[in-house]
Amino acid sequence: MTQPATSSVPSAPTPDTLAFTKGHGTQNDFVLIADPEGVLELGPQEVRRLADRRSGVGGDGVIRLAPTAALARAGEQAAQDALAEDPTAEWFMDYRNSDGSVAEMCGNGVRVFAAFAEQQGLADLSAGPLSLGTRAGVKRVTKEPGGWYAVDMGPWFLPGGESAAADGYDAAVAVHGWTAPRPALSVDLGNPHTVVALASLDELESLELFHAPEVAPLPPRGTNVELVVPLGEEEGPDGVVGRLRMRVHERGVGETPSCGTGACAAALAVRTWQAGSSGAGAPDTWIVEVPGGEVRVRLLPSGNVELAGPAALVYSGQVAR
Repeated sequence: MTQPATSSVPSAPTPDTLAFTKGHGTQNDFVLIADPEGVLELGPQEVRRLADRRSGVGGDGVIRLAPTAALARAGEQAAQDALAEDPTAEWFMDYRNSDGSVAEMCGNGVRVFAAFAEQQGLADLSAGPLSLGTRAGVKRVTKEPGGWYAVDMGPWFLPGGESAAADGYDAAVAVHGWTAPRPALSVDLGNPHTVVALASLDELESLELFHAPEVAPLPPRGTNVELVVPLGEEEGPDGVVGRLRMRVHERGVGETPSCGTGACAAALAVRTWQAGSSGAGAPDTWIVEVPGGEVRVRLLPSGNVELAGPAALVYSGQVAR
């Protein structure tokens, strides 16, 4: 039996049941577990069961909210690093892909994590930004007047360096049904991405992404693959804004309706293709259309990249363990 997420906060986990909330950011969906004492152990098998869309709750991943300090004491290096970077990062986003594998973080998941922390009474974004620990460093979330959550995703870089920026590629991607691989650009946001440009929306819509694209060279931890079509530029309230549409195949998950870090990678790749690594003359703000909606990607004066978009908590309940 389930209940609306906004009407009641699920009780703490028990030995026989697990309280959860289902949430999504532009339809990139997650099973959220509150573990305020930092005592819950989620193994790969339980993550797969929770994420299973037939026998579990269903989701692209599972997010555990836990105290950063507790994880640091237990030996989680990323939690120790988060506290060293920002001692106010009280909560840690323990993110697992639907196949049970551990992931660095998830851009859409960070926004949903922030909404979940608010629902649990563990954060008040009306009072200021929320700093949270992830395996890709501390992320800072603010809540915009329209209800969107904006995340400073931190620094980014091109693994292929200046030569990749000049050439426009440093990898090759083969998608099922293509006759030959195509050039692609690697972008790192704390997790790895490989971006391929397509010529038309028709081609984008016709892609078969049930099979994982093949990437060469394949990064040691695998990679997410974004297929993008640049849609030009338009005048926005704050100046010129770029627009693009993309689909994404996430490592450990498959095709998803949205990927936050993937949207950032796609915008950064298109910007690089337009103007090189300096980005001179290219827009700093991009609207990225994904099957699940739209998000905004913006280059900050610090050189970091920001991701903004909606976060929705759908329902809460209890699941047997």
